[in-house]
Amino acid sequence: MTTRTDRSFWVFNAVISTAAVVFLGWLLLIREASSVGADLGFMPAVNASLNATAATLLVLGLLAIRNGRRDVHKRLMVSAFAASAVFLVGYVIYHYAHGDTPYRGVGMIRSVYFTILISHVLLSIVMLPMILATFYLAARERFATHKRLARWTLPTWLYVSVTGVAIYFMLR
Repeated sequence: MTTRTDRSFWVFNAVISTAAVVFLGWLLLIREASSVGADLGFMPAVNASLNATAATLLVLGLLAIRNGRRDVHKRLMVSAFAASAVFLVGYVIYHYAHGDTPYRGVGMIRSVYFTILISHVLLSIVMLPMILATFYLAARERFATHKRLARWTLPTWLYVSVTGVAIYFMLR
């Protein structure tokens, strides 16, 4: 039973994660932006706030589990996931309507920006399957394996959330 359930989860995780990457690739690299008739200029600030919220909740979740407060940790991590999920919806809506925002900085700061952006994008690709797997292991009460994976998932997720805020400010 466990093996079939695990296999079903890993297939689900691979399909969802691949679909998300393909969709975002299409949205950002292939599709032309179209006007939706609404001013969504406020969305980048909302999205940065959601990333900052996720980062804060992640740190609080880490502190909670280190203090043995498993229930608080669970709520904080689910809340961080919710903040990241709402961010993703807002990100898709904004980029569907407006496309990319070009970076206008010059000189050394341009190199810094693109280094941060590239690492942010690459890590965001692996983040979703890592988060889903970490949540799955916790739900299955495989806490030793959950903890081993979370040691990679948490810093990756935190980095992506924090660099998302940094990118927002660098674009402004």
